[in-house]
Amino acid sequence: MTIADFSSPIASPVAVDLDRPGIPFTRLVRVELRKLVDTRAGFWLTASIGVIAAIVVVAMLVANRNSPENLNLGQFFGMMNIPTAIILPILAILLVTGEWSQRTALTTFTLEPRRERIIGAKLVAALITAVAAVAVALALGVIGNGVAGLAFADPAGAWELTLAGFVNSFVLQAFGLLLGFGFAALILNTPGAIVAYFALPTALSVVSELVPWFKDNLGQWVDTTLTNMPFQSGDWATGGEWARLLVSAVIWIALPLGLGVLRVLRSEVK
Repeated sequence: MTIADFSSPIASPVAVDLDRPGIPFTRLVRVELRKLVDTRAGFWLTASIGVIAAIVVVAMLVANRNSPENLNLGQFFGMMNIPTAIILPILAILLVTGEWSQRTALTTFTLEPRRERIIGAKLVAALITAVAAVAVALALGVIGNGVAGLAFADPAGAWELTLAGFVNSFVLQAFGLLLGFGFAALILNTPGAIVAYFALPTALSVVSELVPWFKDNLGQWVDTTLTNMPFQSGDWATGGEWARLLVSAVIWIALPLGLGVLRVLRSEVK
């Protein structure tokens, strides 16, 4: 099926093929992955991970110079996850809000009018980034552990890393990244989403410390600092700990993300 465009009396008719397939979803995901690093802010945030990782390695070597037996792959891997856990949610926020703050949403939604596919591509790109972040943290941990092995005699440089610790790291990376993604979709403003991402969990942590009843009861289910805590170790979380994490994910990820998706689908693009 084609439609001829006779809007111009001079130009020849242009046929539009309505049966032509749309943009492949994999291509949309690749574009969104590229958007993570092709802006100045995204590039320097990504580059800062390596700089912070180098500083962390040096700090660990200096701090443990008198007790190198405390250094192993699990320790380095855990420390390498800290800078990525801080920076990745900001990258996810920029990925979502960049379309609106840089006014590229009109172009994006013109090329792909089905906005839900753009949101889905951004979400898949964010999850791929979480997997890549864990892989990068592991690679940096291996490098740091190798440096420790060269700097100190045995038993430094032990190659101990549990599967539970590896899985827990991915869970925490994905949780933080999706948390930022949800706030970004809801607010659609970069400064506002970043402030909400850092301020709301911090406020809940302060309430937990000041109100013991809240910490021992409701806070165990809604305070993301408390629900994330069991996954910061190298041991498997219990069923109850998983349940509390999922409840906090529904409150702080699913609800903002669901409302944010509705807002993106219905917002007027200017």
